[in-house]
Amino acid sequence: MITVSKEDYLKAILGAESEGETVISARLADWLKVSPPAVTMAVRRLKKDGLVRVQSDGNVRLTAAGRRIAHRLALRHHLIERMLSELFGMEWWKVHDEAERLEHAVSPDFEGKLLAKLGRGSACPHGNLSEMESPESRRRRGLVLLSDAHAGSTYTVSGIYERDRHLLEFLEARGIRPGAKLRLLERNYDQTLALSTAAGNVSLGRAAAERVWVSAAAQRTAR
Repeated sequence: MITVSKEDYLKAILGAESEGETVISARLADWLKVSPPAVTMAVRRLKKDGLVRVQSDGNVRLTAAGRRIAHRLALRHHLIERMLSELFGMEWWKVHDEAERLEHAVSPDFEGKLLAKLGRGSACPHGNLSEMESPESRRRRGLVLLSDAHAGSTYTVSGIYERDRHLLEFLEARGIRPGAKLRLLERNYDQTLALSTAAGNVSLGRAAAERVWVSAAAQRTAR
């Protein structure tokens, strides 16, 4: 039986993989805000169910069966975020937490209705695709992290890390949201970025800039 807890673990493993992280028990404990012993027990159950395998170095990997479940839950979460934003007008920085609460309550029938209503292929309110892209796949699409952007160039915000509500509110207050235009004015000695956005001239630290993907195409267009 696939419980809510098991679904959460499988989706967390998929999410950590998509962020390019090595998935070990300590990382899962951090992602899910649970104790390391709880992670150890959960991984043991998932392994027994044939949903994960644990490599000799402690890296936790999804099996084909586990990956199917994780992708299904990720798609459901994606559809709920879009529903809340596109149909109900909820602010983009609020929808992730709300979708986390709703995703386990959605029936396959309702999920099918959402898919028919919203369609496939569109990004969520944070600018992210439903496939939980890896950093490599984003770069193949021509995206770069804001932390790696070039001073003096203009960009369009493409996607933002969505699991940190405080970060999303912080960025929103500074005019950094999906689809927004920004110009990187300069890189400061303390590694902060001086940016021009719709909110004015703002400063952004590297930790936040590493959570924002921007479109390199906007830079070329600006030229």
